[in-house]
Amino acid sequence: MKGVGGRRKLWLCLALGLALTGCDMVPASGPEMNGVVPGNSHVLPFDVVDLNVETVAVLRQQQLATAAAMAPKAVARPGPPRITAASGDVLRVRIFEPYDGSIYAPLQKGGSEVGLLRVSERGTITVPYAGTVSVTGLDLQAIEVRIVAQLTGKAFQPQVVVELAADRSNTVLVSGDVRAPGRYSMLEGTRTVLDAINRAGGAAKPPIHEEVVVKRRGGDIRMAMSDLMSGGDFALQRDDTVIVSPAVKFITALGAVNKSGNVELPRSDMSLLEALGDVGGLTDQRANKTGVYIFRPADSPAFTTPTGAPGLGVPATGGASAPKPLIYRLDFSLPVSVFVAQQFVMQPRDVVYVSNAPLYEADKVLTVVNRMFNLFYLGSVTRTTIVATP
Repeated sequence: MKGVGGRRKLWLCLALGLALTGCDMVPASGPEMNGVVPGNSHVLPFDVVDLNVETVAVLRQQQLATAAAMAPKAVARPGPPRITAASGDVLRVRIFEPYDGSIYAPLQKGGSEVGLLRVSERGTITVPYAGTVSVTGLDLQAIEVRIVAQLTGKAFQPQVVVELAADRSNTVLVSGDVRAPGRYSMLEGTRTVLDAINRAGGAAKPPIHEEVVVKRRGGDIRMAMSDLMSGGDFALQRDDTVIVSPAVKFITALGAVNKSGNVELPRSDMSLLEALGDVGGLTDQRANKTGVYIFRPADSPAFTTPTGAPGLGVPATGGASAPKPLIYRLDFSLPVSVFVAQQFVMQPRDVVYVSNAPLYEADKVLTVVNRMFNLFYLGSVTRTTIVATP
């Protein structure tokens, strides 16, 4: 029996040692966050920011300033489109003279309609008495002036009206995530990017989940659909291609939340409080209310190095350095943290992580100890019973 008692003590010591020092053996939903505090940034590969009333106000100001600074550079906004003639277009030409007996009828009689003239591959049309007129690259008013010039000496004070009867060149192509992709004429109200998308039946998804790329000879213009609809619309040029593509944005929730996983951002100003609401909030049994963390990578589209308030940012040493990823920490046990969470705007690819409470971690350790002790106790009782059996 002494041997059994010695082995019992040995197993008990091993169980306690493993439970107290071998914490990696205890199940966990995420990393340990004890060392993630402001002031440790010189030894950590990221910066840590405590979220409170002062810091979140500075962050909001910086985000608004960054957005305002980027807005004028988001797209190059050309002027109104210039409608010009090109090969394949069909022009309707009418010519008027002031008196009867002239080559062309007067205005009172409706003038003389030359008819529908198709622009040839050489970029010309043929007008009676005016001859061959080169019209490629000219707008309608310039074509009228050119015809009048070529009628000089042949007609008396002619007046010319030119209309574009069939548009083959002043078109834009709309494709991608729209309901009716196709080619649309700019003469039928398709003057801006939103005009073109609306003519194509509109985008298939909500604006926050769509991205628009306008391809033109000078380069591509890329912007969010929501930015177009909030004042960023601009004029198209002929032969532009408008591509609408899905751009669904997510954040990730991990740790002691009721529903972990990816959360879709329904709009660009979704707050941390709304994100926590979408995942069912913090779990009562597990969550450490003082340990709500938001991980933001340095290449986030809305990344800003926070400066200008106590606890924000770490001054660079040895000159300029690459920005570090940010970890924002929120103490959700304070009543004011609800308002702070309302003001903190989430960004695509953010990770919300809620750490486990220390008491919950201790409970897991005790559970491991209890299981190992029960296993040892049952084994020792079984062996004792076998030995004692005659």
